Amino acid sequence: MSGVNGRPLGRRTFVLGSAAAAGSAALAGPLAESASAASFGWSDDGSNYVVDTGASLVFKVSKTNGDLTSLVYKGTEYQGYGGKNSHVESGLGTSTVTIAQSGTTILISVTYGTLKHYYAARSGENNVYLWTNKADSSVTATRYIVRVKAGLFLNDEPDSYTYAPTVIESADVFEKSDGQTRAKHYSKLRVMDYNYVGWTTGSVGLWVVRSNHEKASGGPFYRSLLRHQSADGGGLYEILYYGENQTESERYGLQGPYVIALTDGGAPSSSLYAGTLTTSWADSLGISGYVSASGRGRVAGVGISGRDTAYAYTVGLADSAAQYWGSARSSDGYFSIAGVLPGTYTLTVFKGELAVYTGSVTVTAGATTTLNTIAIASSNDPSNASAIWRINNWDGTPSGFKNADLMTYAHPSDVRAASWTGNVVIGSGTETSAFPCYLWKDVNSGIILYFKLTAAQAAAAHTLRIGVTTAYANGRPQVVVNDTWTSAVPSPPTQPSTRSLTVGSYRGNNNTFTYSVPASAWLTDTSAYNTLRIYVASGSGTTSFLSAGTSIDAIDLLA
Repeated sequence: MSGVNGRPLGRRTFVLGSAAAAGSAALAGPLAESASAASFGWSDDGSNYVVDTGASLVFKVSKTNGDLTSLVYKGTEYQGYGGKNSHVESGLGTSTVTIAQSGTTILISVTYGTLKHYYAARSGENNVYLWTNKADSSVTATRYIVRVKAGLFLNDEPDSYTYAPTVIESADVFEKSDGQTRAKHYSKLRVMDYNYVGWTTGSVGLWVVRSNHEKASGGPFYRSLLRHQSADGGGLYEILYYGENQTESERYGLQGPYVIALTDGGAPSSSLYAGTLTTSWADSLGISGYVSASGRGRVAGVGISGRDTAYAYTVGLADSAAQYWGSARSSDGYFSIAGVLPGTYTLTVFKGELAVYTGSVTVTAGATTTLNTIAIASSNDPSNASAIWRINNWDGTPSGFKNADLMTYAHPSDVRAASWTGNVVIGSGTETSAFPCYLWKDVNSGIILYFKLTAAQAAAAHTLRIGVTTAYANGRPQVVVNDTWTSAVPSPPTQPSTRSLTVGSYRGNNNTFTYSVPASAWLTDTSAYNTLRIYVASGSGTTSFLSAGTSIDAIDLLA
């Protein structure tokens, strides 16, 4: 069974089929006592609205600015570090904050200019449900951050944001005394890979369960900061829009619900994950931008042909207003994406993270759009081209190359990284693992590939292809063959303008550079090695790992 926004439902992927709906009934009525939780209700302490969920959770929201000022679970305060509250961005400022209760639901509404933010509590639950509606660019709101007091959870996560003695980049990347690096950017995970982030002591768990990200940007493979820990406390994030290595414009509208969940040490309930979370109780709350399940549609594909079954395939839907994704079944490529807002979307099929098919699909409220088998043309998958040699396979990622896995949670200077230099011999059996996943102008530009050709191969011109997944400072490959033939400097493709390779992300815009190498460039001695030098060309960037660079997907010489 498939869930919305990627992966089958039991896997760690939080996706939400119902992220918003046009309700108009405002909460009203006197404080009511829940049959299931006698203490459920709210009060006003003068500065905050105080909500008792009737379970083990009591939280407070500032009447002045909508900050979450207290989060008490079983008598222990978890909110706050460094004197800071939990809030949208770094705090909204003076806002209009109201509260109302209807039966077993309490809703706090926060209005700041054109932005509207909401907190909801349900009787008997240790959860805080949140929605954020950013209507336009007039308000800076790229995240909600839950700020957790220091000392309550161990600072032992491999991607923890640890303030270490040495700052090595932009005041947000640090090196520990053992040479390992830390930064809040290093999440390891793509959006489609996780349902929640947080910490547990074994007896208490504090989590943020993510929304379906339908109004976020970057697609299913996007990486962004998820959490950080340091001497003064920790932060858990729901990212509304993240600019680092971003490939898309910001989308506006309602995001949520995302959930602050407190547990007795275990993972948050899977009933909170997208695809399983039912928010019909929120349909009549009057949340701005909310679209109920009945106002959404579904896309189902009977299968995908032409797949390479060694790879996972993902189907994405995107337009300027929303994005969704779902996993294709490994046996036949069947997919189902539910909870989609009405509209016409670009449908993209990804082999790994490489787009191998694009089309269009229209979604109608209350209906399922069923697609016949999608056929991936052989020419759309570059792996199908006959090659004399190939390093790595084409899947839109640098996975398999040297240091590729480490780079999603460490800086390139990390002590755990293998040397970024060193030449590579085609046919050695180690050419992929020996080739660095990233190339920089000031670090390892000019890396050499050695390979032999038969007499027939050396007598012909060939096309060399280099696939990249992102670039920093317009870094792109220029090649020299046998120190006699030099390619032109290719034009830089459109790529994000921010840091990428040093903040845990290789996900930009995949691009293939092609070079027509004439027969005259090859050595005619079949016992001799031809050399291919790959340089990074760019007039931008600075030095070392912030010099112009690029991430490699695959390299091959076509027959």
